[in-house]
Amino acid sequence: MGINTAPNNCPFCNLTDRLLKENSSAKAFLSNPRKAPGHFLVTSKRHVEKPWELNEAELKDIFELIFFIEKKLIGKLGEGVDVRQNYRPFLEQSKLKVDHVHFHVLPRYNKDYIYQVAEQYETDLFTDLDPAEAADVAKLLD
Repeated sequence: MGINTAPNNCPFCNLTDRLLKENSSAKAFLSNPRKAPGHFLVTSKRHVEKPWELNEAELKDIFELIFFIEKKLIGKLGEGVDVRQNYRPFLEQSKLKVDHVHFHVLPRYNKDYIYQVAEQYETDLFTDLDPAEAADVAKLLD
């Protein structure tokens, strides 16, 4: 059973713990569950479900926090950082998927736990870009 997505019941809108940094329109907090120590989530304070509905100030504030966190994590919890944002309306809201746009900030290092469990197999997913496919996809941007 999924979590109600109304803003009054949004776990990110009603966050009372784990909040570690905020600015005028964004906040950063530890992910729970998390993929790695220091796995942060950065989101707008306003309830927004679609990434393209974030306004300019929210985007600026979100990335200000992302860059701040990246600089703090590198050299302490990882040698690098992944920043990810997923939009998957085809999945029901759950403990692993919240319908409030958010960015994951994951500390990374060479052959870390995430790599060992999953990403070492991703290289098999990559194929060379076909010119016909490139042309078809480019047309979508016209």
